[in-house]
Amino acid sequence: MGGMVDAEPPWLSTQQQEIWRRWLRAAARITSELDTGLREFDLDLAEYEILVNLSEEAQRRVRMSELADRVRQSRSRLTHTVSRMEKQGLVTRETCTADGRGVWASLTPHGFEVLEQVAPHHVASVRRIFIDAIDPEDLSAVGRAMSSVLAVAD
Repeated sequence: MGGMVDAEPPWLSTQQQEIWRRWLRAAARITSELDTGLREFDLDLAEYEILVNLSEEAQRRVRMSELADRVRQSRSRLTHTVSRMEKQGLVTRETCTADGRGVWASLTPHGFEVLEQVAPHHVASVRRIFIDAIDPEDLSAVGRAMSSVLAVAD
């Protein structure tokens, strides 16, 4: 049973517990606030993130498998989300002609128009709930801390 640890992990100190719980509450609040703002445009945060990722590509398309990794969704969850977005005319899917195995998700002109309309409102929300709420020096520290978290091996 490799990987099992017999000893209990060290418990969190009171300060560590407080910081951890604040992070959980803050992350939930940020997600909730951003989702609420996007709902006014019939989008959620996951859909918005898909639109942004597609818009950043020169041909406005990404393989579904790569898109799933970028937006941190399982492939089946992404397929469901993209199907819903296809019905709204925001994206299309097509088979990759090069190998016939993969599927491209492509941003439609309508999807790009929606993104252009929504983005200023979303950025204002991000600024209000996160960027402007944090002292610039603390924001740099948050950035370093999140880089450390992202560097932890799976």
